[in-house]
Amino acid sequence: MPFDEIFPRMPAGETRKVHTAGTHRIVPPETTLARVTPFLPVMGITRVANVTGLDTIGIPVVMVTRPNARSVSVSQGKGVTLAAARASGVMESIETYHAERIAHPVKFASYEDLRWTHRVADVTRLPHRADGTFSPHTPILWIEGMELMSGTPMWVPFETVHLNFTVPMPPGSGAFIAGSNGLASGNHPLEAIVHAIGELVERDAATLWHLRSAAEQEDTRIDLSTVGDPLCRSMLQRFEDAGVDAAVWELTSDIGLPAFLCRIVPREDLPRHSVRPASGMGCHCAREVALARALTEAAQSRLTFISGARDDMPRGEYLRHLDPAAVARWQRRIRGGGGGRDFALCPTAPGRTVEEDLRDQLARLRRAGIDEVVAVDLTKPEFGIPVVRVVIPGLEGIADSPEYLLGDRGRAIPEHPAEGHA
Repeated sequence: MPFDEIFPRMPAGETRKVHTAGTHRIVPPETTLARVTPFLPVMGITRVANVTGLDTIGIPVVMVTRPNARSVSVSQGKGVTLAAARASGVMESIETYHAERIAHPVKFASYEDLRWTHRVADVTRLPHRADGTFSPHTPILWIEGMELMSGTPMWVPFETVHLNFTVPMPPGSGAFIAGSNGLASGNHPLEAIVHAIGELVERDAATLWHLRSAAEQEDTRIDLSTVGDPLCRSMLQRFEDAGVDAAVWELTSDIGLPAFLCRIVPREDLPRHSVRPASGMGCHCAREVALARALTEAAQSRLTFISGARDDMPRGEYLRHLDPAAVARWQRRIRGGGGGRDFALCPTAPGRTVEEDLRDQLARLRRAGIDEVVAVDLTKPEFGIPVVRVVIPGLEGIADSPEYLLGDRGRAIPEHPAEGHA
């Protein structure tokens, strides 16, 4: 089924990729910024700050402040250029604003009541909390999305879509993992959907990778000398010049979308560091874009710590990463080997258009046993900025929390002593 039939409000127009430097977009980041900037005051965005100079690496990072947010009030953006970083941070703040203020109709019903009259997502395959309160007979809020495999409407728990964390919370809250995983914006609805799916696949791949043994993980380490992409090479050189050791591991799962983890740590051997180790991940149909995202996110994560701007990072998080033993552990692992995996042999299958990327993503998910991909259109007509929340039953969520309950994909991996997700 054509995607413009699934999303009647989808604008007509070419979805050909025009901007391909570090990311794939249908317009350059400067065009995106020019389009959305008039709406920033309405959404409460008061500041877009270039914080790149607070660190020595030089990979562009910005912070975007929205003081009256109903979830996180500071968003970060990163990119291979300052314009790309600004667009990244601004669009993250915009999509969060949309998810905090959902005006769509919702239903209050139990799963058992709703499933007889509506098509409902397989809630047993959604990321659950270990202490969750979900019961098929307990009423919760539901919201309608579009299931992309079949092109038909499907209802998902509202808790998996919204980001309004003001109290009191909606009825039935606490059953599923809540967060921003799968929330995305773009210059076109399909661009937003592709980005959201990539993020969900990335988090699933990371959870599965962290469940592997240390030896299995090390087998996936990339030999950085085999990275031929000029942009990625230039960012690796920035780490080197700044005295920062970097290592990259391939996370790609059975779904086959390229995914990478980058870890960075200060090179100097000091008894106590003022800058913590950091990591970043990336997933994309094009392997060089997936790697670029991992590298830029690692730089962004380090700058987030330096700036102290995030309102969702407690003091204990800073202290944990500044522990000399933790820093030494990171240094040993990063310096412990050069990696044996050839980057050029990692999968890659970028399409000419974002629509081709979406069709490829859906085909890969279907082959991996995923048969429901639900997109909830959160676009507000008054702004016209495409925002979606994608929910994919069957994929693992972010498993670095004690509240997370592993799903079928995670439980299928033999247990190994956990080293943690740092």
